[in-house]
Amino acid sequence: MYVLVVNAGSSSLKVRLLGPSDEVVGKLDLDSWQGAHETEELANFVAGLERVDAVGHRIVHGGTEFTAPAVIDERVRQAIAGLTELAPLHQPRGLAGIDAVADVLPGKPAVACFDTAFHASLPDAAATYALPKTWNERWSLRRYGFHGLSHDYASRRAAELLGRQVTDLRLVTCHLGAGASLAAVGEGRSLDTTMGFTPLAGLVMATRTGSVDPGLVLWLQEHAGLGADEVGEVLEHESGLAGLSGGSGDMREVIEAADAGNPAATLAFDVYIHRLRREIAAMTAALDGIDALVFTGGVGEHSPRVRAAALAGLGYLGAVIDEGRNEQATADADITAAGATVSTLVITAREDLEIAQHTRKALTG
Repeated sequence: MYVLVVNAGSSSLKVRLLGPSDEVVGKLDLDSWQGAHETEELANFVAGLERVDAVGHRIVHGGTEFTAPAVIDERVRQAIAGLTELAPLHQPRGLAGIDAVADVLPGKPAVACFDTAFHASLPDAAATYALPKTWNERWSLRRYGFHGLSHDYASRRAAELLGRQVTDLRLVTCHLGAGASLAAVGEGRSLDTTMGFTPLAGLVMATRTGSVDPGLVLWLQEHAGLGADEVGEVLEHESGLAGLSGGSGDMREVIEAADAGNPAATLAFDVYIHRLRREIAAMTAALDGIDALVFTGGVGEHSPRVRAAALAGLGYLGAVIDEGRNEQATADADITAAGATVSTLVITAREDLEIAQHTRKALTG
């Protein structure tokens, strides 16, 4: 089965055509993609493919209804659209991908693969907000978690590299990109994660603030006179590394500016690392220990500086990295220092493989 994988992010688009052995037959990467208004390049790429048997789409939010991949029909599409308020950056772009490909390949079976599904296994104690029970039940308020496709793949790939069964390992997987989250994976299941009801919570990200005191948001509305839309726009698009450094939020630019002596960039990096260390430790506590720490995603894979800075404060956990291995790491690599009791791995994010696997399973059983 040749599976076309459409991975729509908050600002980018990655498309892969995977053959029967998961070999990459065709690819399209758009670093800047705004969804419905920019589908021509995607449509042209799909139209030029010789063979597509099925399509797998990454959809960020599945709510409480979608805890497993779903074959896309009009009901499923409408349900996905109905979750737009919970992921306003991502959901419209996922829908744009669905519609654009369907126009070029009418009748071709398509499957929605949800980033929230992997976290459906969160224990009640980890998933539940301390809000009135009536609120939680009425509006399905809970911690959903995101980047599940990446965390699921990274945890299983880590087990392969370590020669262990994923069900026997306690893993903290770090998906660090423009969006970023951690997952505590025990017995192959997500037991905790840093994102919550929306993809805004948790770690400091490129343009997203990560977790802030909800009282601060209320204060801005009540005392600073800011409207909900304005606050939301700033929290999503003008905060994080971009807001602190005054730049784009790209980690490479932050590090370059910090090295040049820019104090705002230095502070941005330090805040990012402080939150990252703190949340890694929290995920370890949720697992009652740790066997391996996994870095994936654009920053996680390509920034030795971030990995080294994070690990510099986590030696007490038994996680120590080899400086040379860390600097030279490419693709899937073990960067653990000799004598360390916790393994540290760098794993290439392959959400495309995860989506293709889910798509085949959903269509063939």
